[in-house]
Amino acid sequence: MNPHWLLRMVRWVRNPPSSGRVKLVLAVVALCLVLYAIERWVGWPDALTADRLRAPMRVSP
Repeated sequence: MNPHWLLRMVRWVRNPPSSGRVKLVLAVVALCLVLYAIERWVGWPDALTADRLRAPMRVSP
């Protein structure tokens, strides 16, 4: 583990985030999980899928 992460964990233990910040982070994580579940059950819409562009055809002289 990187020592930077250990120092960050120590700082969080000494000065924990506010309850509002914790609720915000949990809400964002929950939203991401809900979107992931919807995408897995329903699927990704074809209208939002980018089409691959073909290489332009070269005309031989």
